Amino acid sequence: MKLNFDLNRTPLVVIWETTRACDLECFHCRAVAQPSRNPQELTTKEAKELIDDIAELSPPIFIFTGGDPLKRPDIFELVHYAAMKHVHPAMTPSATPLLTRDALMELKRSGLHRLALSLDGPTPELHDKFRGVAGSFARTLQAMAWCNAIGLPVQINTAVSVRNIGDLEKILAVIKDYRVVMWSLFFMVPTGRAQLADLPTAEEFEAAFERLLGMSRTVPFKIKTTEAPHYRRYVLQHRPILRYGEGNGIPGIMPVNEGKGFVFVSHTGEVQPSGFLPVSGGNVRQQTLISIYRDSPLFRELRNSENLKGKCKVCEFREICGGSRARAYAVNGDVHAPDPCCIYRPKQFQPADREPL
Repeated sequence: MKLNFDLNRTPLVVIWETTRACDLECFHCRAVAQPSRNPQELTTKEAKELIDDIAELSPPIFIFTGGDPLKRPDIFELVHYAAMKHVHPAMTPSATPLLTRDALMELKRSGLHRLALSLDGPTPELHDKFRGVAGSFARTLQAMAWCNAIGLPVQINTAVSVRNIGDLEKILAVIKDYRVVMWSLFFMVPTGRAQLADLPTAEEFEAAFERLLGMSRTVPFKIKTTEAPHYRRYVLQHRPILRYGEGNGIPGIMPVNEGKGFVFVSHTGEVQPSGFLPVSGGNVRQQTLISIYRDSPLFRELRNSENLKGKCKVCEFREICGGSRARAYAVNGDVHAPDPCCIYRPKQFQPADREPL
């Protein structure tokens, strides 16, 4: 993967919400997914046009998400089309009866590059409570085993909230029994069904960062965070050999944030900086994804760190971090407000500068 590209022109990650239909009832679902598909979803033809756009952008990572992508009857056709366009498709299906060994085999034959499965607790009781459906834990482990057996690379995603932030080591112990390529931890954003009461405190975030950095030194796969860009700040603070400079030339660390290297296309074609930031820069039914990502005022504003407010604006790590814009919006109603779950006080942050932390 080449990382030396201009994030103003090329996103690192493109995610397409293929549908909001899903048979799970996750308490934290940003999409408030329902069992039935929306008739306003992108059609197969529109989806292929979107994939053509994505191929022209040429992002290193393209993900089919949902809802549950397996609820679309054309999903195998679309994965194959994306593979033929050389965009290395990945997918985040739901652990339901639709996720069979045959479905995984068909996804692999279609050219799926990676499958991402969610594991939110080390036991059926905790995980199934997250997902709202009994049996989800067992289906997830079965799918992991099938992926290992058929040679389909598998990634594990964990949604981190107050309900499981103390169980990360136990979740890792389960993951270690399988061959995985990455563990991605999504730190809660109170949007959709997710409630503010489920959001860990800034102190809990920081303590989790310490534990994650320690765990990362013991596993053969990468550990990354989503909606916790300040983990990069923590890593830099605790790896003295790495120094942050204006060139952002830090091995393995990209300054990706909402709208800056990251773009999300909704099931109806709205182009958002993130699935957790429900504001739109345009719609692919009226404009190309390329023009929206590169030129829309919303995306341009988010890529300009001068627009940050409060302590994020004066933080010496603002270019490599920038705080979660989705969490700032969810908690404060302002995409440029400080991330409420960051404990760090920048050296230049003075009492006179004080705004809500």
